[in-house]
Amino acid sequence: MGLLPENKFERRFRLLHLALLSLFPSAFSEIFFEERFEGGWKSRWVLSDWKKSEGKAGTFKHTAGKWPGDPEDKGIQTYNDAKHYAVSAKILPELSNKNRTLVVQYSIKFEQDIECGGGYIKLLSGYVNQKQFGGDTPYSLMFGPDICGTQTKKLHVILSYRGQNYPVKKDLQCETDKLTHFYTFILRPDASYSVLVDNREREFGSMYTDWDILPPRKIKDLNARKPLDWDDKEYINDPNDVKPEGYDLIPREIPDPKAKEPEDWDEEENGTWKPPKIPNPVYKGSWKAKRIKNPNYKGKWKIPWTDNPEFEDDPDLYVMKPIKYVGIEVWQVKAGSVFDNILICDDPQYARSIVDEYFANYRQAEKEAFAEAEKERKAREDEEARKAREDGERRRRERDSRYGDRRRYKRHHPRDYMDDYHDEL
Repeated sequence: MGLLPENKFERRFRLLHLALLSLFPSAFSEIFFEERFEGGWKSRWVLSDWKKSEGKAGTFKHTAGKWPGDPEDKGIQTYNDAKHYAVSAKILPELSNKNRTLVVQYSIKFEQDIECGGGYIKLLSGYVNQKQFGGDTPYSLMFGPDICGTQTKKLHVILSYRGQNYPVKKDLQCETDKLTHFYTFILRPDASYSVLVDNREREFGSMYTDWDILPPRKIKDLNARKPLDWDDKEYINDPNDVKPEGYDLIPREIPDPKAKEPEDWDEEENGTWKPPKIPNPVYKGSWKAKRIKNPNYKGKWKIPWTDNPEFEDDPDLYVMKPIKYVGIEVWQVKAGSVFDNILICDDPQYARSIVDEYFANYRQAEKEAFAEAEKERKAREDEEARKAREDGERRRRERDSRYGDRRRYKRHHPRDYMDDYHDEL
């Protein structure tokens, strides 16, 4: 892509060159699989017959979509609503991520109001009958968005370990607008990982803590008890603060010194006059010693952690079974998602350069194309609404005219005159 057309090999060379310039270790990087869905892509991908006999299998069309940043940059778009879509490509040779970083990246654009459906990809290990690839086919990694209604906007990261699938425990959210977004998953030999969306790190952590694959290394020691000498009072009374002499003799209320005996006060009838009481301005309430920091404070006692006897480390926790295929297998109520730029490599910098290139050169064009498409859509809707109003008004006039003719006919019918005659009687 660019000002002058270039094929995928030229583009790959240019991006690799940029990666080499920005990060010297990239000289030893390896691209296991890269698909831009350019010429000959059909020879590399196999459309599955899964769900075909039930009439529920969807197809893909080769297109750049309705508002592309570059009309020549095409991907594959889900086609036909309320269908299952399954397509896969073989990775040659098969790849192993043992002792190396694994980077999985792709782009997707939800052009449709998807309502409910997935937009993820899968990495598959072992032999797969690609014509039968479907939802029940085992996978080693499932990564990408899953949207359903207004509540579910999940970004899946599901890893397989010893034949069982484990979803990431963190709640990751995907993008839901109608522009192209790049999703990147990085898994390192120390079992740490990162999830990036459009080159921005959305999440990071470790397989040891963010998946329930292995028992935790540490557990709380439920047999532990707080030591008897543990002082967890952060503040104490100041032992040097002494209550002033006579403090308790200060009354809460005193007679109002400004009050005067009423002139008409009758002591014989009302008794001895006493001035009303008011709050004593020098009364300070019950005496309390000042509070000071406790010099012996040790903090809030917490149950200590101890080694988990059930934990058994697996230094190859991060290692997947050799990856042989990459696949797209999703269900969508409404079709229209464009998958593109699938990359599997061991160089995060090269993956980053691809995303940077797209956002530098094509994002603005995509936004402008989308804005124009939205403008046209709004104009169509307004025109359809105008026609609907005019049709409704026309039908109302016809209805009123038809019923008006019936009323005039009724007044000239002999039966109506007889009704009038009986009314007069």
